[in-house]
Amino acid sequence: MPVGDPPRTPARGRPVATSHGEIEQAAFRLFRQHGFARTTLDDIAREVGVGRRTLFRYYASKNDIPWGQFDRTLDGFRAILDRMPEDIPVHEAVHRGVLLFNDFPADARPSHRERMRLILTTPELQAHSVLRYAEWRHVIAEYVARRTGERPGDLLPRTVGRVSLAVALSAYDVWLDDEFAVLSDLLDASMRAVRRYLRS
Repeated sequence: MPVGDPPRTPARGRPVATSHGEIEQAAFRLFRQHGFARTTLDDIAREVGVGRRTLFRYYASKNDIPWGQFDRTLDGFRAILDRMPEDIPVHEAVHRGVLLFNDFPADARPSHRERMRLILTTPELQAHSVLRYAEWRHVIAEYVARRTGERPGDLLPRTVGRVSLAVALSAYDVWLDDEFAVLSDLLDASMRAVRRYLRS
């Protein structure tokens, strides 16, 4: 998921060698040319013009690079949900929150479509993605728990998190198959379809 690159503020006496954004752009160039599996961290370091150890200051592994600064992205998701009016139903708040969370700039580099295609279709990333999905679901579970007076590990918050993820991934599948599809429309339609199904 694309995230903005924070201002580069070097530590005193030690200039910043690169940035998260520069590493991501270099890595995605190599992923396009050679494929994810055949691209090594050493390849990425050479492309960026830094040492391998420098990369580890920004990303713990190659698998983390496609996800961008995901911890910061999740903080943004929490903030989105926390700003939801308390007088709207929980399901509506989660619906709106997921839509806002997935509203990415059209000029992101790499593009959101390229990033998500890599994440969702690369076998080598699937195990790592399971961990990231769990963190995303937990943000929703925390919010639902706060609104309902339950704990994040209780059945309802867990279920809302899992259903929300399944709905979002279904929308992404259709979006990646159709270059003319609008992601926000698909997310909105898929979430409304689930609500209609549950009411029936």
